[in-house]
Amino acid sequence: MKPQNPTHLAIVSVTETAYKRRRRKKTLFQMWYMQDGSGGVLVVAIAAIVAAKLLQLLWALFWRPYALTKNFRNQGIRGPPRHFYHGSLREVKELTRNAAKLVLDNSSNDITPRINPHYDKWFPEYGETLVYWHGLLPRITITDPELVKQILSNKFGFYVKPMFRPVTVIAKGLVLLHGPQWATRRRLLNPAFSMEKLKPMMHKIGSCTLEMVSEWGNRAREGGGCAKVEANAEFQRLTADIISHTAFGSSYLQGKEAFQALRQLQLLSAAKIADVFIPGSQYVPTPSNMEIWKLDRTLKNSLMNIIQGKVAASKSSDVGYGDDLLGMMIEASETTKGAKMNMNEIMDECRTFYFAGHETTSNLLTWAIFLLTMHQEWQHKLRDEVLRECGMEIPDADSLSKLKLVNMVLLETLRLYSPAIEMMRMAPQDMKLGKLQIPKGTILSIPVLKIHRSKELWGDDANEFKPMRFVNGVSMAATHPNAFLPFGMGPRVCIGQNFAMMEAKSVLALLLQRFSFTLSPDYKHTPTNNLTLQPQYGLPVFVNPV
Repeated sequence: MKPQNPTHLAIVSVTETAYKRRRRKKTLFQMWYMQDGSGGVLVVAIAAIVAAKLLQLLWALFWRPYALTKNFRNQGIRGPPRHFYHGSLREVKELTRNAAKLVLDNSSNDITPRINPHYDKWFPEYGETLVYWHGLLPRITITDPELVKQILSNKFGFYVKPMFRPVTVIAKGLVLLHGPQWATRRRLLNPAFSMEKLKPMMHKIGSCTLEMVSEWGNRAREGGGCAKVEANAEFQRLTADIISHTAFGSSYLQGKEAFQALRQLQLLSAAKIADVFIPGSQYVPTPSNMEIWKLDRTLKNSLMNIIQGKVAASKSSDVGYGDDLLGMMIEASETTKGAKMNMNEIMDECRTFYFAGHETTSNLLTWAIFLLTMHQEWQHKLRDEVLRECGMEIPDADSLSKLKLVNMVLLETLRLYSPAIEMMRMAPQDMKLGKLQIPKGTILSIPVLKIHRSKELWGDDANEFKPMRFVNGVSMAATHPNAFLPFGMGPRVCIGQNFAMMEAKSVLALLLQRFSFTLSPDYKHTPTNNLTLQPQYGLPVFVNPV
């Protein structure tokens, strides 16, 4: 007999072993599959789930965008080309990245090429009612004031869409609530922002401002009669101190840690806004997310300390929780059945008002001082008015109401440098807006910066600083009474607008009583959007005692 090749035997052995193993697996699978038919049902169920998910993915990525694009085109709404996943975001990010390199002339108030470069490019090509895509979500821009009024005045038709990613800065505060939950919370908070509640706060605003004034005066004396200050940073610190005292019964030093954490969260959130949001990505331990989690813990701990301090103080006195915002929220959480708030909800509102309460006014003061350095004649007019109506005293409610020119300058500042450059609403169902049919889920974008610079609404001098346009009031300043939108309008108009204007008038009056301002040559006119409109490199100015 011919001897067997050892290599051949080894191959045969391995092959037989593999065959038996596959046969055994197949037999086990057949036994499991055949048992009561459950295996077959499970396989079919898994296949059905996979097929359904695949269909959902195809629907979201291709069929729905195609159908919506066709719908919009049939209505005459066009827009830039759409990538199947990124939408228009790549172009927006590229335009924004290039625009960030621009340094504008100090005399120019036409900041849209730097802040909204995509609108600057698209509006001439596609018109001011256009559609672009934020990932898989369509956005339609609305600039017609009549349609804007319809959107913002409709209490239940359109509502604020929570940001396309979780907003850590303001969490789930009033700004992002909607429906009955928003109505209940708004009703609870409204009394804290009535003028009767705000008037007693004027002395606290004045006291906080005079501390900063004293510091500036000392620096000016040490500098031989002049001091250089970074006004934006100074106003952020001042308004954080004011909101700490007036809303939470604490001091800036107590809330300093919260303020710093909030500031860093603001910058991180602003950096992520233009990215496509992938659900669940906020839970992935990336370096950015881990930094956000750390800052969020710091902010929560700081706010908790302020709240606990408020509760402890109320127990050691007979005045209860006080009549400030925090006191009213704590009392409501314990006594008001219909408006009961738990501790997390109270902290969410603290975050919202700590952010909005200092951010809006600090930016308004920053840009007002910038404009007054560029228009010295208005600085002189305002100082004369303040000295005539207030003397060297802290303004009270009566004298503040007489500062007509100060009010007009602040309104013109809000028009040119509105804190919020855009507002968003979402259609929760198929809806009609004017002649437009708006499909469910469409985001309606209201570009405030563009509307505030419309020559059709504001005249050929729309980009110029002209406070006298408000001499007959806001409703008469433009060709349409609803063209002025720094605080929104309708039922969701900013709850804190009276506080912001009262605070800004008081601070500006106290500063003009004591100082004149000139712009430092170091200033670079580079407005930037960090959730609110700010000078990218601050506002260095020279202050001179008068």
